[in-house]
Amino acid sequence: MHHRGLDPYRRELLKGGLAAIAAAPFVSALQACSGRSQVTTTTGPYGYLQPTHDLSTGLPLLQLPPGFSYRTLSWTGDPMQDGNPVPPRHDGMAVLGMQDGPDGPELILVRNHENGIGRLIQAPAQYDSVLVDRRREYGQPGGGTTNLFVPLDPRRPVRTSPSLGGTLINCAGGPTPWGSWLSCEETITDLTPHGGRRHGYVFEVTAEPADTTGAPIIGMGRFKHEAAAVDPQTGIVYLTEDSHNRAGLYRYVPLDASGRQGLLALGGQLQAAKVAGVDKADLLNPALGDEVELEWIDIPDPDADPGSYNDTYVTGTASGPYLQARAAGALRMSRGEGIWYADGRLYIVDTSAGTDRSGRPGHGAGSVWMLDLASMRMQAIFARAAPAQGNHPDNITVSPRGGILLCEDGGGISDQFGPGNRLMGLLPSGESYVFAKNNLLLFDRDLRRAGKRVQAGDYRSREFCGACFDPAGEILFVNVQTPGITFAITGPWERGPL
Repeated sequence: MHHRGLDPYRRELLKGGLAAIAAAPFVSALQACSGRSQVTTTTGPYGYLQPTHDLSTGLPLLQLPPGFSYRTLSWTGDPMQDGNPVPPRHDGMAVLGMQDGPDGPELILVRNHENGIGRLIQAPAQYDSVLVDRRREYGQPGGGTTNLFVPLDPRRPVRTSPSLGGTLINCAGGPTPWGSWLSCEETITDLTPHGGRRHGYVFEVTAEPADTTGAPIIGMGRFKHEAAAVDPQTGIVYLTEDSHNRAGLYRYVPLDASGRQGLLALGGQLQAAKVAGVDKADLLNPALGDEVELEWIDIPDPDADPGSYNDTYVTGTASGPYLQARAAGALRMSRGEGIWYADGRLYIVDTSAGTDRSGRPGHGAGSVWMLDLASMRMQAIFARAAPAQGNHPDNITVSPRGGILLCEDGGGISDQFGPGNRLMGLLPSGESYVFAKNNLLLFDRDLRRAGKRVQAGDYRSREFCGACFDPAGEILFVNVQTPGITFAITGPWERGPL
């Protein structure tokens, strides 16, 4: 492989002469286009976006292609089953399955709430309820999860129930093949000086709220967790870390991989990814089509305390698992975010890979990697894009038809559809397209008429998160984190790859 002319970061990434990833159609198309620039197809395969009114409130909260419609569910402040208001900051989410409910068949959604110190979620499972009284913070650990029970009959009301409370900054996570949700704390806050507990763990949340234990899975490590994805063939859980320019890629090999609720907490081995043949590889600035082969390093102490970390690109504190991994030669990403399993592959988002105008690695608009679990070879399928092509993608999902969808968290882009964050699709050619746009411009009179308790304001720059499809691929569920709204989108999916 000829490396002359490559920047030093890509030379380090590619040295070793790695072979190509197995030629899946998506990969083959990317290899064909890896020598040219990525572009954005703003209309995309589904057509030009237009303001579309919510079937629940009548408000034009999203811009969508022709033929698509949606209804909103479980806004912040709506009453839950226990009478308390729905918590704010909706984040990661997944459909766990279907059951017979009081109004017929209903889907079960589990949703994270990325809250810090504030109002405690009064859930059946409580991890930490310490009262914190310090400068700028007063309250209890306000993160956790709620379960949504969504009748297939849209005329029937959605029920929301709290399921996990007393955690912090529950950002993303991932569904398990056995029908539970792994909720991830994106923090390494230690509340033991206040009489509380250490944070930075993964929690298993069940479809039935009363069955959630609230016990952390210590073996999965204490770090700024973002998301998790389970390989159903092996039971291994893959984990991302969102700590700027000191982020590893991890996996947890459970002692019992038979795939049942609660077994992950019995123990396992945390490992970190290393580029084969390359010590301390930096994946901060990949180019489209770049490939690496991974091997895995054991982490001796997954619950180790954080410590100081200094190198060319960052100075500050790093997690205990990252410090151990890096010392043993593990790779580094910029900010590991969403991760999703589909058909033997993982799709992994690094939300700030690339460079800024000053040429600093790890300060770009983001990238997406695809890891083939059979070969452990990983390829950049979206990289070095301008913000217009993908502005800091965060959560990711893959539809039952194989289409890739990204949730933006970059503060919004102004284009022919106006300002706002977007849901972006990826085509096999490596091009991106706009599927939906945040159109949340809320006024007091409209909110009063709709019976909603959120504050009026312009929320178009707020992030999309938690995108996931129902098993039939007919409904896309997604959140806008603030003011905290869940959307259920339906339409002619067959017109495109989603």
